[in-house]
Amino acid sequence: MAAGDWFWRWGWGRRCLGRPGPPGPGPGPTTPLLLVLLLLLGSVTSDITDGNSEHLKREHSLIKPYQGVGSSSMPLWDFQGSTMLTSQYVRLTPDERSKEGSIWNHQPCFLKDWEMHVHFRVHGTGKKNLHGDGIALWYTRDRLVPGPVFGSKDNFHGLAIFLDTYPNDETTERVFPYISVMVNNGSLSYDHSKDGRWTELAGCTADLRNRDHDTFLAVRYSRGRLTVMTDLEDKNEWKNCIDITGVRLPTGYYFGASAGTGDLSDNHDIISMKLFQLMVEHTPDEENIDWTKIEPSVNFLKSPKDNVDDPTGNFRGGPLTGWRVFLLLLCALLGIIVCAVVGAVVFQKRQERNKRFY
Repeated sequence: MAAGDWFWRWGWGRRCLGRPGPPGPGPGPTTPLLLVLLLLLGSVTSDITDGNSEHLKREHSLIKPYQGVGSSSMPLWDFQGSTMLTSQYVRLTPDERSKEGSIWNHQPCFLKDWEMHVHFRVHGTGKKNLHGDGIALWYTRDRLVPGPVFGSKDNFHGLAIFLDTYPNDETTERVFPYISVMVNNGSLSYDHSKDGRWTELAGCTADLRNRDHDTFLAVRYSRGRLTVMTDLEDKNEWKNCIDITGVRLPTGYYFGASAGTGDLSDNHDIISMKLFQLMVEHTPDEENIDWTKIEPSVNFLKSPKDNVDDPTGNFRGGPLTGWRVFLLLLCALLGIIVCAVVGAVVFQKRQERNKRFY
């Protein structure tokens, strides 16, 4: 069942059908209390996408039945490389070596708050660690530019979510497949040999390959908060993967998806991509900002390069870097000074005490 038929709650939540409920009870003595409860609930759920058609932005969505099956283009979307359009899915790459494909929306997106539901499938004949490379989901300034990052360009401007199925770094402790997020202003390069570890903001392990049921991913961006959720267990339930605050993304960028294979391969299929507008109120100052001029950035307390992996896919502190060494030396120096002062005072007191006995 398509992801657009569901609604997404923050954190853990169920994907529930958006069907009208049965008629409620008539007016009674508890009606005022019910009205208060409804008002409270309305204030809580007003910013939650419920999957209703009025929130779906069709100009940015890829939905069956696809138009243009058998041709090299389709309304609202362009594709290139090995991408093949069928009646049931868009195959970015077949299960063959050295293939790259992508699909990109025609229209730039000018929504400040949005949520993308992606119905996808990664499958193939390769056994464990003999398949690759994965899918990338994009919200970027440039589109239809092939390159080395899962079939798309490096040093991009915007947001990328990588569904990486193969560990190129043999020393890594993380478990694959692995989902990670990267925000770039064009100055960073994705390092395939390290699976993008140095530029990754956050990530999680996700068993998304060769599942015998539908697999979904949801990306939500609202007021600087970026959240990625998965539904991979056929439980109609979203599972938290990534939650980052302080993310700044401009409007006017393009949505897309790409995939690539190398010496190893997989089928990488997109079944649907559905974009929903989030109804979020902004302050007058925020409304006056020219969101098309914003530079992609993240207000992060530490550089992703200061992180290393643990087996759970989370981060633990990495080796000491410049400012950490400086702080450590400063604290050590202050400690030495304090000890010297205290030692001098104690020595002076003892000297004065010894003089009293002469």
